[in-house]
Amino acid sequence: MAKRSHARRNNHHMFTEDNSYRSSKHKSSRKQRDDDNIVEIKSRSQQVETAYSPPRSPQPLRAKNHAQQQYITAIQNHALTFGIGPAGTGKSYCAGALAAEALESGRIERIILTRPAVESGENLGFLPGDLDQKFSVYIDAFRDILNERLGAGTVDYCLRHGRIVAAPLAFMRGKTFNSKTFVILDEAQNTSLAQMKMFLTRIGEDCKVVINGDVQQSDIRGPNGLADAVRRLGNLPNVYVHEFERDDIVRSGLVRDIIDRYELMD
Repeated sequence: MAKRSHARRNNHHMFTEDNSYRSSKHKSSRKQRDDDNIVEIKSRSQQVETAYSPPRSPQPLRAKNHAQQQYITAIQNHALTFGIGPAGTGKSYCAGALAAEALESGRIERIILTRPAVESGENLGFLPGDLDQKFSVYIDAFRDILNERLGAGTVDYCLRHGRIVAAPLAFMRGKTFNSKTFVILDEAQNTSLAQMKMFLTRIGEDCKVVINGDVQQSDIRGPNGLADAVRRLGNLPNVYVHEFERDDIVRSGLVRDIIDRYELMD
């Protein structure tokens, strides 16, 4: 009987150790999920709960070529900067990185990211989810940039507390971009003349605004607001128009070759 009782105690002890191991393992898993490089995402299939986010870059923004340096300097020294040129030149990356640095340093208090919700043959109504989920597809590229410059945890916090705002261009009507705000309008070649005028008249005092796009890749019919605005405003004080060329593409050599072929065949 003594042996049998002793066996029960041992089994109970093993059971407790096993529970402790499982609990410890579970806690370890939760700690890993709290790491800054692991961020929660909403998967359409609802099968994926986490995704890896690149670690935060500790280095300040550095231009990859002379054209990018001119563009960065223009943004720093002007209230309104137009960045126009082909894909892959770093227009969006430079603007997003500068906005992140300004927010982190306290020079600004809010980043506003916007773009017209226009795509080839698609619109927001075809995407699942509420408006925020639909528009997140359009602004994901900037989220990647901000995650790299600020860290995914900081970006999530700023999005929840209104320090970073992402909204379709149509939602800008009636708003005023106040001081200590950095506003980026991306894919501006898809704005109409009326939309661009509406956006430009939102600009308040001491606001930093960057407008990016490629006038050669407009997805709308008729004149686009980007080309029209550059023509109208290019010679105003405190406004700078920076034009990237094909040779300024830094994404890859293949992108340069692809653009060459499309331009030759048009």
